[in-house]
Amino acid sequence: MVPLHPQARYQLVGKGVTMGYDRRIVFIVLAAVLIDTIGFGVVLPVLPALIMRIGETGLDEATQISGYLLGIYALMQFFAGPVLGNLGDRFGRRPVLIASMLAFAADYAMMAFAPTLAWLFVGRAIAGITGAIYGPASAALADASSAEKRSTVFGWMGAAFGLGFILGPALGGVLASWGPQAPFLAAAALAFVNAIAMIVMLPESLSPDLRRPFDWRRANVISAFAPLFHSREAAPLLIAWFCWQLASMVYPATWSFWSAARFGWDATAIGWSLAFVGLVMASVQTVVTGPVMARIGERRAAVVGLASGTGAFLAYVFATAGWHAYAIFLVCGLSALTGPAMTSLLSRLADASHQGALQGGIGSMNSVAAIIAPLMLTQALAAGVARGQPGAAFALAAALAGMALVIVVWKVLGRAPSEPSTA
Repeated sequence: MVPLHPQARYQLVGKGVTMGYDRRIVFIVLAAVLIDTIGFGVVLPVLPALIMRIGETGLDEATQISGYLLGIYALMQFFAGPVLGNLGDRFGRRPVLIASMLAFAADYAMMAFAPTLAWLFVGRAIAGITGAIYGPASAALADASSAEKRSTVFGWMGAAFGLGFILGPALGGVLASWGPQAPFLAAAALAFVNAIAMIVMLPESLSPDLRRPFDWRRANVISAFAPLFHSREAAPLLIAWFCWQLASMVYPATWSFWSAARFGWDATAIGWSLAFVGLVMASVQTVVTGPVMARIGERRAAVVGLASGTGAFLAYVFATAGWHAYAIFLVCGLSALTGPAMTSLLSRLADASHQGALQGGIGSMNSVAAIIAPLMLTQALAAGVARGQPGAAFALAAALAGMALVIVVWKVLGRAPSEPSTA
């Protein structure tokens, strides 16, 4: 039997786990990640119509409002990430995941019947809190997998995220024919079913003797990363990760506006293109991530992913036809290696009892990027369009990804991660 993470041994040893991970835990947690991502993506095709109907606004104003909704979603994730991560370290992963998924179901049911824009903002705020389950989910996956299999399992998590971006926009577009409320109700139903599955089938992955008291001083993004700063590799890797997160937000923040300005695409074409991006991501992270990391290691895989992403962003600056967009992402799809490779590297820099806090902190840092990046990238897009350069947002994304690439090559490549801190 492959040795599992110490946190998981009390649950998993003797239960036939011979592949380096607990299949039941991994399957259910990945389903939660998938459903959460579908809930985010399913909104994209119908949100403009819903805002215009509820707010009685035109498309221009609806676009601005949707940007604020994205911001409030990310802002709430920022505050909720370390809190949920630390709650997972205190009470276990299972109750946090179940509570988040039940709240997610109730929230989307509420948003389906929102009478005013204010209700939409409340709904997006709640969705942001429940969307912070990535910290506890990542910690549960770390609990339930051996060190040798952890990067592969994190790759599957990235694949679930990518698959959610395939199914979400596609499902939203199909269900929109029944009205803008239908996608929200579908997301609520999926979340409720997943919560029931967790209640019935999901075991706890964190041993009681490894739990620690909840401390509000730890439940913030700075203290969540405190264990990392005992390792000299932590700071540059965190900076590189943040730069990459800023850059990768160019897709959800500007893709629909950029593709409309560059290619004249309508909502259907935009939805299919987003689905294609998700398909490539899921394919790479499911089929390619594990073998590549096993062959070249996590650090080199991170370099390959960052180089691919930087190249893709630069290529989009000069794209002039719709088929170019598909070809670029197909060729540069190895950028999907970046997330699981860097997440796995970071997971090695914290001890067993701080995995939840670490992953919650990473989730909060991602949320900071999700707050800042749309403002940066949409302003770059607007300025570029005004000057006849609609690729300006992708040029900025390329610069940010290039910074991350330089940092990883300079500071991380070739250095073995230090042992986890016990602080």
